[in-house]
Amino acid sequence: MDALVRTSGLRGYPALMRAMGCDPAPLLRRYHVDEGALDSDDAMISLRAVVHLLEASAEQTRTGDFGLRLSNHQSIDVLGPLSIALQNATTIRAGMDFAAHHMFVHSPGLVYTVHEHSEIAKDAAEVSIEIRLSRQPAQRQAIDLCLADMHNFTRLLAGDRYALRAVSIPHTPIASLSTYERFFGARVLVEQPRASLHLSRSTLAADLLGVDATLRRIAEDYIFRNFRSEHGSVSDRVRQVLRDTLGTSSHSKASVADLLAMHPRTMQRRLTAEATSFEAIRNDVRKELAMRYLSETNLPLGQITLLLGLPAQSALSRACRQWYGAAPSALRKHKRTPD
Repeated sequence: MDALVRTSGLRGYPALMRAMGCDPAPLLRRYHVDEGALDSDDAMISLRAVVHLLEASAEQTRTGDFGLRLSNHQSIDVLGPLSIALQNATTIRAGMDFAAHHMFVHSPGLVYTVHEHSEIAKDAAEVSIEIRLSRQPAQRQAIDLCLADMHNFTRLLAGDRYALRAVSIPHTPIASLSTYERFFGARVLVEQPRASLHLSRSTLAADLLGVDATLRRIAEDYIFRNFRSEHGSVSDRVRQVLRDTLGTSSHSKASVADLLAMHPRTMQRRLTAEATSFEAIRNDVRKELAMRYLSETNLPLGQITLLLGLPAQSALSRACRQWYGAAPSALRKHKRTPD
């Protein structure tokens, strides 16, 4: 079953569409989103439907930065009880760590991670967001919205101590790079491994001002009592490791098992119990990532081959014909539209 997301994640959507001269109702109906449910922050809707809706909306309005624009209609309280805990954390880093462990409250399909070191900015940490869905759809606008919200919310909490060094996005944007750099006020790198903000360490160390420890405890207790973490199956964990390692030398069965602190035979037994195998998952991950690279980036085919951990470009061609019935170049020319 696909992940759900709180309807608050679409706050401002109808208003933005109408401001751009478009009736939001037809697209909401197409993706089975009840406009009335958008008024209830506690309602849950399909994350996949939201991703498709945002892509289709960008196409209909001919607005490549639709996700960025939608973020201007949102505030930190779209995160519900998480927002209270974050606004009353002791430091920016403490709030980020809490969000990383409890983002499932907003959606189990969103993964928020704090990486200690940024590889593209000096004296900075990397804070990434990932949309985790099987058969990944095109998600430019959803990723842009998540990054923009992270940027706006962190800047709100940090105030004048907010220092964004760089932004990395995993796709080739439809809007101009200058549009992104104006929005974030920082250098933006495209076709990167992750969707991330690269923040100065001083920002993460900053104390939050005017916090209420009692409110924080109430919010944390509410989350602990009413929401349960989902750690995921072994197949989910293998899939995630493969997404992170396919383009490296660490995507063999033995290497993945080692990263999961399992013996390879133990990992395979657990995968068999879940009616799958390491090879099947690796094939699925390659299939998903191949389509994303072909439809959402301008990366050369040779580089895509390396990122998928394939031995040669001919192997990519054979795989694409097996998966999609077409060569990589044909798939790239015929970019997918939302279902």
